[in-house]
Amino acid sequence: MNENEKRLLEAIDAQKQEMIDGICQIVSIDSKQSEPVEKAPYGTGVRKALDETLKLAESFGFETEVVADQVGIVKYGQGDDYIGILGHLDVVPEGTGWTSDPYKPEIRDGKLYGRGVLDNKGPILSCLYALKAMKDLNLETEHPIWILFGTNEETGMNDIPTYLEHKKPPIAGWTPDCKFPVVYAERGRSVYEIDFADPADLFIWTNAYLLNNMSAERALKLDVVDPEFGRLDIRNTKIAPGQVSFSVSYPPCIENSEIEQRIAATLKPEDKLQCVSDWKPVFFKKDGTLCQVLQSAYEEISHLDGTPVTTTGGTYAKRMPNIVPFGPSFPGQKGIAHLPDEWMNVDDLMSNARIYALSTLRLGNANV
Repeated sequence: MNENEKRLLEAIDAQKQEMIDGICQIVSIDSKQSEPVEKAPYGTGVRKALDETLKLAESFGFETEVVADQVGIVKYGQGDDYIGILGHLDVVPEGTGWTSDPYKPEIRDGKLYGRGVLDNKGPILSCLYALKAMKDLNLETEHPIWILFGTNEETGMNDIPTYLEHKKPPIAGWTPDCKFPVVYAERGRSVYEIDFADPADLFIWTNAYLLNNMSAERALKLDVVDPEFGRLDIRNTKIAPGQVSFSVSYPPCIENSEIEQRIAATLKPEDKLQCVSDWKPVFFKKDGTLCQVLQSAYEEISHLDGTPVTTTGGTYAKRMPNIVPFGPSFPGQKGIAHLPDEWMNVDDLMSNARIYALSTLRLGNANV
């Protein structure tokens, strides 16, 4: 670790309370999706969170931009071949079962509670404060750094295709919305709907292929296993009058077209099978520059094994080219992002900021 990197980590530690206060400011905004209005396609709460975040960044001296009222940009450095760090400010509904107000963040026993603390306001704001520390120290990078604040991750990720109509993708980067260490590959995810010409066949087919004693994957001849990605999974089954829908989380060893053919083979000709959506697998070289730079930063800060891993989940990496999932949860931590009493350890937020600061400085100067 060189002297500039050491100075950067010292600056991160020195702004701890400022960062926690900033995170609490944005977490206190109810930014779940609501009815669209002018300049707020995902609702006024989401837009308020975006505006307040950009105001915060502007108070640090950053240049900002809003793309199509859907994605905010905080910019550091000049040029178009930018390193992109992409997170989101929208949250899922708070639901019931909270022991504290989900929009009045508070610290209890070293944990910061509030809707969006983990998913994803805390992590993406820790990236902003990491960049602030770089700026305060006048640490420049070969590539400009853009932090992108999305507003529709939880309900479709439609903000990113819109963004890409106006801006080119980053040359490299990450989304802090998954797990550590760096995730070099994600499964594909497709969603299917079947409409049955005879309503009685809905129950016959569902019983035979989704609810029988063998697994649905085996029944549909989709019992596929990849040595790196694991087993294909059928999830999220929903039944409506005359219709069944489900999602398929699949490894890259099988194409979605083959999945569709195997499902279609179980249906009558008059039944209608529709692939509602298909997000292809994401795959990066484990020994490539992006993964290696992020791995090095993670290992130096966490002192844990940073060998790149895969995930069965789906992130903005499905929509934005050239980015990998990277953090914020550490190995062994359970997924509590969408549950009541969503929380994140304050120490983990600080570790996030350190890891992301080192990653930003190194990736910004890397040959990518």
